[in-house]
Amino acid sequence: MTFKAPDSLAEQIAHHLAERIIRGDLKPGERIQEQKVTLALNVSRGSVREALLILERRHLIAILPRRGAHVTELTAHKVQSLCTLMGELYILLGNSVAEGWKVQADMAPFLQIQQRLMTSFEREDVRAFVEESFSVMRAAYPFANNPYLQETVENLQPAMNRAYYLALDQRKAEMSEYLALFEQLLAAVLARDLPQIRQVLSAYCERSSTLVIAALAGA
Repeated sequence: MTFKAPDSLAEQIAHHLAERIIRGDLKPGERIQEQKVTLALNVSRGSVREALLILERRHLIAILPRRGAHVTELTAHKVQSLCTLMGELYILLGNSVAEGWKVQADMAPFLQIQQRLMTSFEREDVRAFVEESFSVMRAAYPFANNPYLQETVENLQPAMNRAYYLALDQRKAEMSEYLALFEQLLAAVLARDLPQIRQVLSAYCERSSTLVIAALAGA
């Protein structure tokens, strides 16, 4: 594999490794050796080292003295803690959209995402479904106009993505539940119903936590 765009090389490497962690190709506890990654991807060791720091910031690996980089473990406590926090961040974003949209056209990106989610569901394409699910929050960023909120969500998103992928990969039928929740969320946002937004997103994250913990138990 050859990477381009030297100015974003570390991010590209981090994305490549993150995808492998999220898909489960790199297992919890598995060591990631700088030299092997350097040779496999034909990149500099410095870029790999920077990529590993990015992955550590995104909670996908831990870098320990004299032990190097290892893929983080997924535990029930970590999953529950992550889903609880992400739920509050999603609610902030949802409220921002509800309070900020002015004309129906402002909601067009979310309706387009909903259609792509439907297509992914019909094809049973888990990877595309997960990616589109997280497109929702990025569509909400302009309404929030909060760089600190955006940075926090972006750094936590890969860990959530990893957990979400695990649950859906093992239980594809559950995608229909997420679609129903997203439809309820859109209705609440259009109605500017903040209590309903909280209820829907809390249910979404609670359900995500339950599915992931069940998937972990069955792994």
